[in-house]
Amino acid sequence: MLKEILANKENYQPGLSIDCVIFGFHDNQLKVLLIKTKYSDKWALPGGFVRVDESIDDGAVNVLKGRTGLQGIFLRQFATFGQAKRNPVEFSDGVLAFYQIPLVEGQWYRNRFVTVGYYALVDFLQAVPQPEGNNEIVEWIDCNAVPELILDHKKIFDKALETLRMELNLVPVGYNLLPEKFTIPELQRLYETILGRKLDRRNFLRKITSIGILTKLDEKKSNVAHKAPNLYSFDKERYEEVLKIGLHQGW
Repeated sequence: MLKEILANKENYQPGLSIDCVIFGFHDNQLKVLLIKTKYSDKWALPGGFVRVDESIDDGAVNVLKGRTGLQGIFLRQFATFGQAKRNPVEFSDGVLAFYQIPLVEGQWYRNRFVTVGYYALVDFLQAVPQPEGNNEIVEWIDCNAVPELILDHKKIFDKALETLRMELNLVPVGYNLLPEKFTIPELQRLYETILGRKLDRRNFLRKITSIGILTKLDEKKSNVAHKAPNLYSFDKERYEEVLKIGLHQGW
């Protein structure tokens, strides 16, 4: 892939890249999609370069689709990272050496890059992690157990998680992270996992129902040990409306 990009570098915006923090929720864990390459013993966020004929947002959508196979999901730009030495030339040279690319041919890749950070919320069961070739491993990792990452990717991840927690007070979250049908306790566990703290059950129920984004279904959850809880779904039209106007309460 890198050889192909360098061979057609005139088609890419120099000095600009994208890094995506892709969140999923499974087994009461908030997970992030990470990549392990053979040219480094550290993990990395999914990312890529921006073509000169596409917007930055479209570039992020392409990264997301390429890594999960999903389209049309929640994707938000959250920060730009542009420290002068965020991508040391030693790292770039190591990557070029792995792919057996001479330094003179890889000068475009060795230059300074500013990266735009996006975070995405995806349905864990719908996403299919997709490596590029045989030189990568792509896995979901618990956000509480993120290993050492390349370059400034840990800083990017931390900022994405911080932004997600902050935006819980501004917009509803859950439509892309939960299955189509869910219970109130499952939705509460999602919020608690993201926030990293317990929430009062009655207060959560009162606040989440007052937003008006839930539809109570005439169904109950099956295969449970105790009294079966009611199932809910999101009112997509109302959900989209609240995304636009925002929330006016905290958790």
